[in-house]
Amino acid sequence: MKKLKIEIESCRKCPRLVQWREQVAVEKRASFRDEQYWGKPVSGFGDPLAHLLVMGLAPAAHGANRTGRMFTGDRSGDWLYRAMHRADFANQDTSIDRNDGLVLNDAWVTSAVRCAPPDNKPSPDERDQCSAFLDREIALLPNLDVVVCLGSFAYIAASAHFGLKPRPKFGHGIEATTQSGITLLCSYHPSQQNTFTRTLTEPMLDAIFWRAKVLVAS
Repeated sequence: MKKLKIEIESCRKCPRLVQWREQVAVEKRASFRDEQYWGKPVSGFGDPLAHLLVMGLAPAAHGANRTGRMFTGDRSGDWLYRAMHRADFANQDTSIDRNDGLVLNDAWVTSAVRCAPPDNKPSPDERDQCSAFLDREIALLPNLDVVVCLGSFAYIAASAHFGLKPRPKFGHGIEATTQSGITLLCSYHPSQQNTFTRTLTEPMLDAIFWRAKVLVAS
């Protein structure tokens, strides 16, 4: 994992993403103007013996692209780690920066694409460029039983990795089992667009992680 982390964080394969992540790190959001932005690809983190993998779309421009840790420093991360904490997959319900003491229990958090994309929309080619990192990362998680896919983009990436065919239509709470016995568990992404409109509520997200806990234990 340490070697993979180094390779991910030094990647410059996608010119559009490199330009954007670095531009954001220089221009910054006004509320973070005094902070040093990460401005590089973001590797996964958590428990390397995890039975649960949580996969998002990509780092947020002023979240993980700023803090250098997946789902850290933004409202999506606030929602995610509160739910994971309530289901005992995290030791605390906050994720502020890389040194805030957050420890994941039996869980690993990653994303399909490792760089912050413009408009939060990586292209299929950019997803495919990152797929080799995802393949290697999953191979290094020997106990994996369940993948929580946060959004359809992550679900498509996970389905491609595991060769899931036919792929059931994405929907909140949809489950699909791969030939290797891994369960893909779908959830709406905890983006502000979904949480502000109540497309996703905290009880809905809690239900996903309690279901993941049951699947891991079975």
